[in-house]
Amino acid sequence: MKLFKTAQGPVVEFRGRSYRLAGADWDDLFTETNLTEMLERRIKDLRPLDASPSPREILAPISHQEVWAAGVTYYRSRDARMEEAKAGGGGGDFYAKVYEAERPELFFKATPHRVVGPGGKVRIRKDSKWNVPEPELTLAINSAGRIFGYTCGNDMSSRDIEGENPLYLPQAKVYDQSCALGPCVYLCSDPLPPTTAIQLDIERAGKKVFTGTTALDRLKRKPDELVEFLYRESSFPQGCYLMTGTGIVPPNEFTLAQGDLISITIESIGTLSNEVL
Repeated sequence: MKLFKTAQGPVVEFRGRSYRLAGADWDDLFTETNLTEMLERRIKDLRPLDASPSPREILAPISHQEVWAAGVTYYRSRDARMEEAKAGGGGGDFYAKVYEAERPELFFKATPHRVVGPGGKVRIRKDSKWNVPEPELTLAINSAGRIFGYTCGNDMSSRDIEGENPLYLPQAKVYDQSCALGPCVYLCSDPLPPTTAIQLDIERAGKKVFTGTTALDRLKRKPDELVEFLYRESSFPQGCYLMTGTGIVPPNEFTLAQGDLISITIESIGTLSNEVL
């Protein structure tokens, strides 16, 4: 089952048919104890739409949810962060320590107004010269701290700013249009299979300039573990999203440019595509 957000209300895609939940509040969906069962009951009384929502109709799947992120959860991301630190003249040992530590790195990523949806435009900072997308499986978590679904996430990052000093992480990660989510929330009560693939493609002037893949079995920390730490001392009345880290990092000589097309594909969820502004 997939859940899309549109201006006319949430749309549920189930067994090849789509149903619009007219009048439903997006935030209320994040407070349901068992959202999938509730939606199955509700769509029994609804007439299917003639067609699924078009790409132009689909909005970012967010209302008042915060977006958080986890770092150094893949071995490749650990290496990349160490490379950034060395390029900035600092040491990278603390990234290795975080990778092995019991406590994960969790940081605030975006308020809703900084998030764009499928087809929206993400930005690179004007004061940065080394920018990359970070394709991430993103957890949809209800107000009680239960994972009820998954979406694709793009954690735009300025590698030179973070590499200069780890205290600059918020500036490297948090700015307008620095985050993309979508195209839907894939509702699933069970964890995604460890073989689930994540793919990143970047096109420039119609030509592919980078492609990379990874799989969830390379994720060091389990999603439930990350959620447990996030919810230890924080409450989320409208639920939240948590990006789980990236295992795909372009080579050090690569940086995004205006007009690039970023596509992130995760099995079962779909493809999130955004142009760089």
